[in-house]
Amino acid sequence: MKRDLPPTDDALWAAVAARDGSQDGRFFYGVATTGVFCRPSCGARLPRRENVTFHTTAEAAVQAGFRPCKRCRPDGPTRAERQAGQVTRACRLIETSENEPDLDALAEVAGLSPHHFHRVFKAVTGITPKAYARAHRTGRLRETLAQARTVTGALYDAGYASSARFYDEAPQALGMAPRAYRQGGADTAIRFALAQCSLGALLVAATDVGLCAIALGDDPAVLLRDLQDRFPQAELQGADAAFELQVARVVGLVERPGSGAELPLDIRGTAFQRRVWQALREIPPGTTVSYAELARRLGAPAAVRAVASACAANTLAVAVPCHRVVRSDGGLSGYRWGVDRKAALLAREEGDR
Repeated sequence: MKRDLPPTDDALWAAVAARDGSQDGRFFYGVATTGVFCRPSCGARLPRRENVTFHTTAEAAVQAGFRPCKRCRPDGPTRAERQAGQVTRACRLIETSENEPDLDALAEVAGLSPHHFHRVFKAVTGITPKAYARAHRTGRLRETLAQARTVTGALYDAGYASSARFYDEAPQALGMAPRAYRQGGADTAIRFALAQCSLGALLVAATDVGLCAIALGDDPAVLLRDLQDRFPQAELQGADAAFELQVARVVGLVERPGSGAELPLDIRGTAFQRRVWQALREIPPGTTVSYAELARRLGAPAAVRAVASACAANTLAVAVPCHRVVRSDGGLSGYRWGVDRKAALLAREEGDR
């Protein structure tokens, strides 16, 4: 794939003129008439273009004879770095508190007003503090369900204040009733089938809700073992005639990933993961976006790593098209079912355009 070329001076000046905060830390600009250097996002009066020079690092700007701007402080942490630290402190408080901290307490530990903190938290993580706390409870719930003697014990160990909220949230997060999850999927019927396609072995599995797994690999036995590890006590049922039709549709989707086939899906994950997966399904076939661009589309430009983690956690190959996400330089990486398969899927979509 074509790699991005280094930005030209005109592109750097456009970023300065737009006060583009996403470019902070990538370059700095010096102003000859004032002798200071700034970040691209600096709110100071815009200098004349002919008085501006560009520098790759703060050290390079200093060596060129410029001093740091007192307004944007380009020799210190970027705004994104400061905000990441503030949000991290709030997240640690959520994770270590027995009860969910309120917004005022979280804002105080971040050193921000509640309203400003709420906006910063959502910009960095892609979700609200309350949604983060709920996702954290779900993670603790998965752990405690496997250890606690009873579901009720797991409920309170995970930090739920009431059983009503627990039973309202748990099925969507776990994909089944809490008791069934605690028992490794006991009393849950999962139909599955193994097939071959042009990309190797294919496993398709579904609950009564919809497809819960589409996996690609080299060895069918490994794919089946992974499914059994996810649901060790579930009742795995072989495919009937109706399910074979679903499998055929999945094979067709693998062979032509841009065909737009609509399949019923049983999507399980945290609130943020589900947002990422929905955004993936909105990427047109034959096109790609970077992890950074996907984070920006979600309104969380600083949550690039969280977006990448959500892509890696996707268990529905092709149906949730995480293969359409690439590195910022256009390179391929991070595909659960192998980079070669990712390249093949993209090539097929490009050929169908």
